[in-house]
Amino acid sequence: MTAPTTGSPATGSPAARGRRELAYAVLLCLVGAGLALWAVTRTWSVELTARGSLPPTRHSRTGADLLPWVSALALVGLAGGGAVLATRGRVRRLLGGLLALVGLAVAAGGGYGLTALAGVSRQWPALVLVGGLVAAVGGVLTALRGAGWPAMGARYERPVRSAARSGPDRPAVERGTRDAWEALDRGEDPTVS
Repeated sequence: MTAPTTGSPATGSPAARGRRELAYAVLLCLVGAGLALWAVTRTWSVELTARGSLPPTRHSRTGADLLPWVSALALVGLAGGGAVLATRGRVRRLLGGLLALVGLAVAAGGGYGLTALAGVSRQWPALVLVGGLVAAVGGVLTALRGAGWPAMGARYERPVRSAARSGPDRPAVERGTRDAWEALDRGEDPTVS
């Protein structure tokens, strides 16, 4: 006899839905921040300087040259996207709010590049704007729904000692340092009872 599944077949179980939402949020943050970081490192403008009878010199400027804080915030967005996996509960929700703010700040940098900077190629600031908005959506999703998502497995956490294991049948390491060394002298593994 099989146990009934919770949720409709179209949505799946709540745990599966939580894992799927977690994956979407992390991907949105990473793709948005990565797109913004890539676009801000492209050449946004080329200035030509006349030198009399010599050919003019070309001076290329990237978005990171014009707006250095945008690339720094995009890197923060990338790191935060990965940190969503390692956090849980209230900390994850706070991280989601921070990622939303970082994404909006990156998008503002792209918008500033589109509107205020003269002589700038328009496609790169537009991609920074889009990347920032995508990262902000991932942050908002994390802030709203992240507390209920699954966390990393318990195998990464330190095990809790049980009070039921006492006496000579427990491993020598738990009995004391001297017993562990004596077990090693006898050729025994002190970690096994």
